[in-house]
Amino acid sequence: MKRLFADIEAARRRTRRDTVTTPLLELPPRGEGRAFVKLESLQRTGSFKFRGAINRVRLLTEQERRNGVVAYSSGNHGLAVAEAARSLGVSAVIVVPADAPAMKLDGIRAAGARLVTYDRRSEDRVAIAADIVEKERRALIEPFDHVQTIVGQGVAGIEIAEQAHQLGVKPDRLYCCCGGGGLIAGVGSALQHHYPKLEVIGVEPESQADTARSLKLGAPTPAETNGPTLCDSLMSPQPGEITFAINAALLRRVALVSDAAVLTAMRFAFSRLKAVIEPGGAAALAAYLTEAPQDGTTIIVASGGNVDAALFARAIETADEVRS
Repeated sequence: MKRLFADIEAARRRTRRDTVTTPLLELPPRGEGRAFVKLESLQRTGSFKFRGAINRVRLLTEQERRNGVVAYSSGNHGLAVAEAARSLGVSAVIVVPADAPAMKLDGIRAAGARLVTYDRRSEDRVAIAADIVEKERRALIEPFDHVQTIVGQGVAGIEIAEQAHQLGVKPDRLYCCCGGGGLIAGVGSALQHHYPKLEVIGVEPESQADTARSLKLGAPTPAETNGPTLCDSLMSPQPGEITFAINAALLRRVALVSDAAVLTAMRFAFSRLKAVIEPGGAAALAAYLTEAPQDGTTIIVASGGNVDAALFARAIETADEVRS
């Protein structure tokens, strides 16, 4: 774990000029406790994914830069890789499901990347990307299961620790979403370095509980059910080998949230923080609002804000308000 934290610190030095230090905002009080939301929705490209993407692209060899990169993604990672590649003059091909939110698809195109779409129900995105790697000799930028991606995401954890110190608070628990597990592996590791007793709570959709099942079975395993969810950014088939190894030791437990709870969290963030958060980005906040811890200091990561206008309007118009 010490080595991982050293790599996170190195990633911060490497990417400091590329990324935004996102705000840590306090929520209205609940009981004796305090809670703060890390708005990674305000990171470049609208999600935490840019941190890992720019760290990976900056580490490419000269030959890899000339050949370009390829990434497969549910949307946010592809958008992040496209922008990271554009900013460093590297060509990119992004493999994304055809039903990804239009905002993410439009952003990938705007960054100048070549877009390859697929049917997430019948096609294998990993195989599609592997074919492009073989034919075009591009470097694959993995969405989560690579150490340099994980440590790039972990820079957000260093920022949280510094911001908490400035605010005079000591975090007791962290709520963070689990897709492939890269964000919580990085952020959780960075925060536990500073706060060894921190309780790290993973969050995923009820219908995509692959991390919860994997922890129960002791190995990366797909979810028992693979049902629909509004949280498109959390629809990874199963945890990665590297992320699971980290998270198996790191996570205290995994909380599961419904789409209704996610919509409520999106509305809550808009009304209380004036923040726009996408469904997957609101999952951790949904878990916090559902469990409502009454003591200690809680950190909640809002991982992304790339939501189509129609879905965001649905959240604002239909979700139940949460009372303080």
